[in-house]
Amino acid sequence: MKNFTCAIPTVVHFGEGQIKKLGGEIAARAHKVLVVYGGGSVKRNGVFDAAVSQLKEHGISWAELPGVEPNPRIASVREGVRLCREQGLDGVLALGGGSVIDCAKGVAAGFYYDGDPWDLSAKKLTPKRALPIFTVLTMAATGSEMDGIAVISNPETNEKESFSGPCCYPAVSILDPAYTYSVPASQTAAGTADIMSHTFENYFSPIEDNCLADSLAEAILRSCVRYGPRAIETPDDYEARANLMWNAAWAINGFLHMGKEVAWSVHRMEHELSAFYDVTHGAGLAVLTPNWMRYVLNEKTEARFARYGTAVWGLDPARPRREAAEVAIEKTREFFNSLGLPASLSELGIGPERFREMAQKARNSGFDKTFVPLSVEDIVNIYQMSL
Repeated sequence: MKNFTCAIPTVVHFGEGQIKKLGGEIAARAHKVLVVYGGGSVKRNGVFDAAVSQLKEHGISWAELPGVEPNPRIASVREGVRLCREQGLDGVLALGGGSVIDCAKGVAAGFYYDGDPWDLSAKKLTPKRALPIFTVLTMAATGSEMDGIAVISNPETNEKESFSGPCCYPAVSILDPAYTYSVPASQTAAGTADIMSHTFENYFSPIEDNCLADSLAEAILRSCVRYGPRAIETPDDYEARANLMWNAAWAINGFLHMGKEVAWSVHRMEHELSAFYDVTHGAGLAVLTPNWMRYVLNEKTEARFARYGTAVWGLDPARPRREAAEVAIEKTREFFNSLGLPASLSELGIGPERFREMAQKARNSGFDKTFVPLSVEDIVNIYQMSL
């Protein structure tokens, strides 16, 4: 195992009714907050009213930034920074899923940055300071409620880039599984694929001697396989929603890659799909992941895929390694199909016209230290396999 430093500073209040702790937590850190949310579902499902009630009860004033998009735009971040500065706001409260939380992180970090907030993502700057961030999660997927990463899109340049820093961990996150009951089946499926992809990116690493992290990754994957379909079939299944929500946080809060060499592959390729075509992130991941697995399967990697098949899909450990690896990959595709997720880029309206351009942009973010290093040509081939 490699050396690492463990620091996950977010206070998590998990469970039904935990929003009652929101006001006190914010009041200890801020007095005037920007409430960030998306298309309005938080007003229909009662989350907004519950949060505002807490703000009122604790004497906290607020302004609103509504309409944050899936694949959050830099324009929303810029507007949030402007509102915070003009109105003297000293905290950011995100009500929603990963896109809303990522936007809130951009606002919080951009508040203290003198230049354009897009620089944080485009130039891979590490912010040193941010306004305190608070989240009330309404969708289990990205894990942004318990990490220091934000991914922002710039439609003007067809770019989707990330930034991160210790100051961007939320100070407090409210995780109430009941708030995810109203999430549509398609989004629940995409969220499940996203959780699994985060786990895969950490699990398939050149360093394979972190028994605890690998075992936890396998447990998260088994949990997604068990509870993703249940949450889709019975949206108010608290057990299923609770397990997916906690899986999402642990898939990406940093624990799975501590002591390992981790450089993500599929996410980088999918970010180009989102940047150019604005597709749902989890749907793009569901298309690409099994094809990436097939492409990187070789004599050196088959043992890892075989272990995945045994630990997650219950394959016989006595099965020949290559056969077990191939079956595990096929079961991954079948599972995504069973959730109603797309299996090809053509289903997302994507053709081959921009494959090389996307591959070059993805490759520029680094593929030399991934589980299997990939060239531009390799990435193009995986896109082609995904048509």
